[in-house]
Amino acid sequence: MLLGLQNVTFEFGARTIVSEATWHIQPGDRIGLIGYNGTGKSTLLKVLVGEYQPSIGTVEKSRETSIGYLHQDLLSFDTNESITEVALGAFEKVRAIEKLIETLGHELEKNAEDEALLNRYTDALHEMDVLDGYNIHYKTEEVLHGLGFSNEDLKRPYKEFSGGWRMRVLLAKMILQAPDVLLLDEPTNHLDLPSIEWLERYLLNYKGSVVIVSHDKYFLNRMVNKIVEIYQRQLYIYTGNYDYYEREKAIRIEMQQKSFENQQDFIRQQERFIERFKAKASKAAQAQSVQKRLDKLDVIEDVQLERPDLRINFQVDKTPGRVLVSLKHLDKQFGNNVILKNATAEIDRGDKIALIGANGKGKSTLLRIVAGVETFEGNRVWGHNVDESFYAQHQLEALNINNTILDEMKEAGSKKTEPELRTLLGCFLFSGDDTDKKIRVLSGGEKARVALAKTIVSKANFLMLDEPTNHLDMHSVELLAEALNKYDGSIILVSHDRFFISKTANKIWEIVNNEIKEFKGTYTEWVEWNERMEARKKQEERAGKGESKPEEKKNIEPAKNTESARNTTTAATKPAQQTAAKPNSPINRELQRDLQKNQRRLQNLEAEVTRATNDKLRLEAAMAAPENYTDRSKFAAVEKEYEQVKQTLVTLNNEYEALFEKVLELEAQAS
Repeated sequence: MLLGLQNVTFEFGARTIVSEATWHIQPGDRIGLIGYNGTGKSTLLKVLVGEYQPSIGTVEKSRETSIGYLHQDLLSFDTNESITEVALGAFEKVRAIEKLIETLGHELEKNAEDEALLNRYTDALHEMDVLDGYNIHYKTEEVLHGLGFSNEDLKRPYKEFSGGWRMRVLLAKMILQAPDVLLLDEPTNHLDLPSIEWLERYLLNYKGSVVIVSHDKYFLNRMVNKIVEIYQRQLYIYTGNYDYYEREKAIRIEMQQKSFENQQDFIRQQERFIERFKAKASKAAQAQSVQKRLDKLDVIEDVQLERPDLRINFQVDKTPGRVLVSLKHLDKQFGNNVILKNATAEIDRGDKIALIGANGKGKSTLLRIVAGVETFEGNRVWGHNVDESFYAQHQLEALNINNTILDEMKEAGSKKTEPELRTLLGCFLFSGDDTDKKIRVLSGGEKARVALAKTIVSKANFLMLDEPTNHLDMHSVELLAEALNKYDGSIILVSHDRFFISKTANKIWEIVNNEIKEFKGTYTEWVEWNERMEARKKQEERAGKGESKPEEKKNIEPAKNTESARNTTTAATKPAQQTAAKPNSPINRELQRDLQKNQRRLQNLEAEVTRATNDKLRLEAAMAAPENYTDRSKFAAVEKEYEQVKQTLVTLNNEYEALFEKVLELEAQAS
């Protein structure tokens, strides 16, 4: 065991966070620490590192165990040093040896005959080699690049960067320190999708143990092999990823509910017996014996699932025209950094658009241009009857910390009465005296709920949302996604939460080469489309066609919708039909027949891949449906069919690749 809790009870003021909790972190553990907002996840990490002392019990740590702890309070750190120097702070011992080697080298220049000095110099060089000290600059740049920093950024002072980028530098430093146990509190909050994917790959190969507090379900599913849930002041440990936890928790609750009901039936039977015979002399002793057994019974608690259920109900006052916003010939740059150049796009009624891509590409800038709060060159034209509302990343900071929650809602300009505002705040888990709390005392999750309440109070028909899931727990993210799916208006949002994007968006926007590229389909379809394009690009390269340009992604329908749509998306990379024979060359009839036969098979294979892909998506939706994952037999049947379809899809794709290359060879022979 590296670190753990033994029978720990921790009380924060009058509130108990955990009671008699035992939890041991073992080598190789990758643990997701989860719980609803306010249950004490971050507080428990502080207990583990010794910032807080338990009321009862002990925190156990091996003497040799080193701990790295990434949390929001680290942002108070400031320095004029470059970000590379800050990250290199992870190698204190190596840097000290570097200085020693430099000092000893200067001394040897003056006194080369000093044998003792030479031995010290040789020992220092050996220790540097053992610690792999000559590679620390390479390692540091590799990690900083992985987290999204450019070569130019590496020399810039740390203090020039915003809070999100500073947190990345500190994350890089902590990764480079390579502690035995790495505690990460919401590490993906300030990362873009490429950086999250890089962090996943890095941590999957990390030699130490990792504990992650995160609301990113995709991240947890890929990363962890254990889930520890804080629920009703207890710790519940599940061996598996987040999906496994959800299934097992549902089964555990179902079994406990059945046990509770069976015990209640038994108790009622025994109580009827006692009531009937306690006054009868011949049965009184037996009735007393039954009563004693009941008194000693270990009562099973009823299962009441306690969770903070946000009741988000987006309302729309008026219906807009077909086009909400038209963007034409947009130009935007910051100094030499060009974001948009002659970009054009359109947002239609019913669009639910996710703006995705790496940080620095201009997602939030484009969102602000749409919202009308960012300067630009070009034309942005509002459609008819558009009533918009903008939720920005800085909105939490824009809240007046001296206001009460109720006063903040009054200033939102909704013209609602105080009772109406109190009712709305109740839907966001602020009831009774909670509405009189000052903004300054609220947690990050509570501030996010206030900002969300302010966003929807206007009954807008067009929402612009910048990172709306930051600081929300996973259940609240699911409820928000569900509410946005039911929302009758249109949405454009920026988010790095892949689960949230996959549940809400019906279009994907990317900024590519300073233009807005649109994909008409869901996030899952976009990922699959990119994978197909990448695979075919590699096939072309292997076939000697590496110079052909990759297919444009602008205004492409998702490949799964129809077979014709699939043929459209693959037109640029599909094998050409029969090539005309060279003049005066003899025609090889057998070769032509073979080519045509394989081309027909290739088309049939494409249709089969499309059907299998549709089946896979259908089964994924079925696995997520409550009526299936709460029924073990149904879930097992769906899961079995899903695995079969996945295997079929792998087989079909392999066959497609082989046939694709064969057709290319036949075409070359026939030409």
